[in-house]
Amino acid sequence: MFVATYTFAQPVEVLKFVEQNHDFGLIKEVDGPAEVQFDFTNTGQVPVKITNVRASCGCTTSGWTREPVMPGAKGFIKAVYNPRNRPGPFHKTLTVSTDSKQSTIVLRIQGKVEPKPRTIEDDFPTVMGALRVKYRAFNMGRVYDNKPATKEFEVYNQSDKPLSFRPEIEGPKYVLIAFNPQKIGPKQRGKVVITYDGKPRNDLGFMSDNIVLYTDEEGDAARKTFSVYADLNEYFAPMTADAAALAPRLLISEKVHNFGAVDQGSTVETSFILKNDGKSSLNIRKLHASCGCTVASLAKEDLAPGEQVEMKIAFNTTGRRGNQQKSITIYSNDPVTPVQRVTVKAAVQLPKNN
Repeated sequence: MFVATYTFAQPVEVLKFVEQNHDFGLIKEVDGPAEVQFDFTNTGQVPVKITNVRASCGCTTSGWTREPVMPGAKGFIKAVYNPRNRPGPFHKTLTVSTDSKQSTIVLRIQGKVEPKPRTIEDDFPTVMGALRVKYRAFNMGRVYDNKPATKEFEVYNQSDKPLSFRPEIEGPKYVLIAFNPQKIGPKQRGKVVITYDGKPRNDLGFMSDNIVLYTDEEGDAARKTFSVYADLNEYFAPMTADAAALAPRLLISEKVHNFGAVDQGSTVETSFILKNDGKSSLNIRKLHASCGCTVASLAKEDLAPGEQVEMKIAFNTTGRRGNQQKSITIYSNDPVTPVQRVTVKAAVQLPKNN
């Protein structure tokens, strides 16, 4: 009986590296980039040239032997890892390509980055007189209309004397401000406590309001102007399966429409079909376009079960160029998906006669 045997060719190792895996161990972010040199020898019979070294994210190469490496001669590849803003363990690769028959060579580096100690400047980069804050805006995140939302924001007194917040505050009545404490000691942290009441705001979607706080500093330094951001949403109480089966349900014919290539300065139009696929009346609360260049309109806002309506979209390309993507957010009383979004796209080009 004849038994076939197969011999598989082994990878040709032309460039012999001293090491192909390097562990930096613990490196400090404050020390800057860490570098290692991978040395190799050409063990083949002909010259070999490194044609490319491709580094993975976070890892770069500062150079390699550019000229052909003669048989028996040595060469190198340098790998650099920049630990800036990359705390914790890392595993990176460099993929080496050559003009030889040797398969692709992969060099690996690893280690762990010890983050630099955070400073007050890191935590509170924005200076407003004696007060340091993270941003000039307080982001409340998602807020529902069934109850006020409260959030705390840290601040820092960078001066050498106590800093007090004055009681007068400018802003809308649905944004309440408190301080903890009212007087912040020198080089100490405090908190601005914001309570946002979405019900009297009586709107849906992303909102921006301005507030002005005052400290006991002298002159214009006492006035601190901030923005307050909130994503307002309607609250729907949890429902039983039976109740959910009887609720309104918004279905949209498609979620994306691509106009393709359009001339700059033109207005293009399309439409989406909104349908009430539920068992009770559907109300479209609001249509919100991501840009003033896009307008959405409905013939009616209330749909009986099974009824549908055309939502017309007009996109004005004036002042636009290149790939454009705009969205329209639809708010309804569908308790399962009360917020839905459709997108229109276009490649805006200069008219051919220009």
